[in-house]
Amino acid sequence: MWFRRDLRLGDNPALCAARASASAVLPVFVVDERVMALAGARRERLTASLAALQRETDGALIVRSGEPAEVVAELTAEVGAEEVHVSGETTPYGRRRDAAVASRLARAGRRLVATGSPYAVTPGRVRTASGTPFRVFTPFSREWKAHGWREPAQRPDVTWAVGPKSERLDHPPEVPAGEDVALKHWRAFLERDLDGYDELRDRPDLDRTSRMSIPLKYGEIHPRTLLADLRRHRSDCDRAGVDRFETELAWREFYADVLWHAPRSRWRDWNEDVSHVQYDQDADLMAAWREGRTGYPLVDAGMRQLLAEGWMHNRVRMVCASFLVKDLHVWWPHGARHFLRHLVDGDLASNNHGWQWVAGTGTDAAPYFRVFNPVTQGKRFDPEGDYVRRWVPELRHLQGPDAHEPWRRPEGYVHGYPQRVVDHAEERHVALERWAHRHG
Repeated sequence: MWFRRDLRLGDNPALCAARASASAVLPVFVVDERVMALAGARRERLTASLAALQRETDGALIVRSGEPAEVVAELTAEVGAEEVHVSGETTPYGRRRDAAVASRLARAGRRLVATGSPYAVTPGRVRTASGTPFRVFTPFSREWKAHGWREPAQRPDVTWAVGPKSERLDHPPEVPAGEDVALKHWRAFLERDLDGYDELRDRPDLDRTSRMSIPLKYGEIHPRTLLADLRRHRSDCDRAGVDRFETELAWREFYADVLWHAPRSRWRDWNEDVSHVQYDQDADLMAAWREGRTGYPLVDAGMRQLLAEGWMHNRVRMVCASFLVKDLHVWWPHGARHFLRHLVDGDLASNNHGWQWVAGTGTDAAPYFRVFNPVTQGKRFDPEGDYVRRWVPELRHLQGPDAHEPWRRPEGYVHGYPQRVVDHAEERHVALERWAHRHG
């Protein structure tokens, strides 16, 4: 069993298939250096998740580093395995990698067996009545719900094979991770925060999001499990909260479906009609954005949280993305790469298509002329300035909503907070002018 984005034992159809085909299963994880070129928080989170899986498999998990096709082929030959079971991959790189592994195994008379995927509905299955991919979220969401999904798979009783020596995990950090932690966190969210989720999820000061995007990223829990629990809670909880959370999962599935059908959209504008907008690339302004020194408190709070925690509230992600694209006029892939490098829940499909949603260049594109105002967004979703003061200590002396507009207070800059790098109103006008003249 080659684990990838499914670091769990429960609700894992690929593991069930492996158990059904043999009396003993050897669990394996391949450390792919191309995927491991990540910021510290992401590496630490993956290492912690692998350490948890190693405990769950009674120490049987084998960790090997190198080119996946070579590592998997060599390991199967070493132990005499005839099949390698995996969860189906859906990303462009994952599909290419698995094709190479399958080809290498086939030459030796062995098979790569893919079962299931990291999604409730495997990308590519939900289509319009005419058989074409969906281009807009709302009709996709309706059809996705109508299509439905299987109940969570039972956790199999697996006899773990004793394999060759494993590489040691480099000092697993004391980071809560793994299947048991994910399930406990999810159950606590259901009991404590699902009620009111529809209204409060946008408040970074309250931090009422589930943060389940992190265990979903590593496959410590499957979305089917979440959806099954939501259905059971529908009659007991605030229905609006249940429906909203289900919709958020649908967005994740939609973007995976978009990437499946349009793999080029991972780093290019999905909507080619807007591919000729003029962009800038000012190194100093981009550095100010990355480091949280733009002079706009909500933007700076979010970017500093990203660097410190490897996470950022979703509402703030949209504001920070809009600021880079619309205020600093930087093409979205530059920001998307920075987010993917640092976010512990960084997911190619959700991250990059979410950036395009903000930029107005993707599916379901918000009109390009909708520009997030970082000040009004801050006042609306962080009304007392608590989130800003948490991450921008230079503004902790300002009370309430004053933290969002230090330029309005004579003492606003006494602790060294930077002046605004641009004027939002002016740059919004520039962005709209460039949009109007995008075809030259």
